Amino acid sequence: MPALVWKPEYPAITVADFFREGQRSLSLSWEANEESASRNPIREIAPNRPGLALAGFTKYFASRRIQVLGLAEMNYLRSLSHRQCIRVLAGLVRAKSTIPAVVLARGRHLPAYVRSFVEATRVPVLRTPLVTGEFVTAATVLMERMTAPRIRVAGTMLEIKGVGVLLEGAPGIGKSEIALALIERGHSLVADDTTLLRRTGPDEITGEAVEITKSYMEIRGIGLISVPSLFGIGALRDHMHLDLIIHMQRPQDGDDDLDRTGLDSKTRDVLGVKIPLITVPVAAGRDLTHVVEVAALNQRLRATGYDAATALDERLMHRLSAPEPDKR
Repeated sequence: MPALVWKPEYPAITVADFFREGQRSLSLSWEANEESASRNPIREIAPNRPGLALAGFTKYFASRRIQVLGLAEMNYLRSLSHRQCIRVLAGLVRAKSTIPAVVLARGRHLPAYVRSFVEATRVPVLRTPLVTGEFVTAATVLMERMTAPRIRVAGTMLEIKGVGVLLEGAPGIGKSEIALALIERGHSLVADDTTLLRRTGPDEITGEAVEITKSYMEIRGIGLISVPSLFGIGALRDHMHLDLIIHMQRPQDGDDDLDRTGLDSKTRDVLGVKIPLITVPVAAGRDLTHVVEVAALNQRLRATGYDAATALDERLMHRLSAPEPDKR
């Protein structure tokens, strides 16, 4: 069976990446120095409120993080003279190393006398209407997702009644055609052909499309199609947790060894998380659309604690162990 995973990636993100991913969810907009965003890496994910650093104590200043100026910080800076304020901000920028960016919370703007100084530093400054604590929490979650270990895999991912299913197999085996049929039955596409998988929790893998091919499918003989344009926006999911991998293979010697009861459960290690794996032989005349759909529904049932194969096995064992009735 071909390996699913490639070498994991551990991505570095810039301020431009952070803005692009959080523009909608964090309501971000630019205040100054947008042109520097792509050059400034964010080396630590948790945003920092530089209270002590503003007061002049920079020994333990977390300069590798995005700095957030909230209500307290902005009011403190306004309590200073213009010259003192510039001196404080200059010390913040020079401390240890250049900070990646500054975010002004609660929709605040830079005072006019500060703007020319900030533009000279080339430190990107963003603005959000969120209150400071809410922004820090949401931004931390966003950056944890952005920097999570990830892999790109050859496969098509779908959401089938709340179950994230990845179809893998040799090129031309029919993954996209099965996915198309499932979309027509009311299920949703996550990614076609190439799926990006991230570890988003201790026991959770999340899949999504590569940005450039998101919402598109390649159907042999037709070419590229836009899924939301043909089937509506409900036929597309931005991301989905991965619950099941279905490996599709053509008939070959050894197919008699394939599991026919469901008792021989297999898993695939994906970034340290065990994901259930089943192998489905592809043969002429098989309605694989229904097979994949039922496999997803069966996996959802297993997640609730009920396993049909185990239940039947226990029934048979109970029947075999029961004493025979007295026929006299």
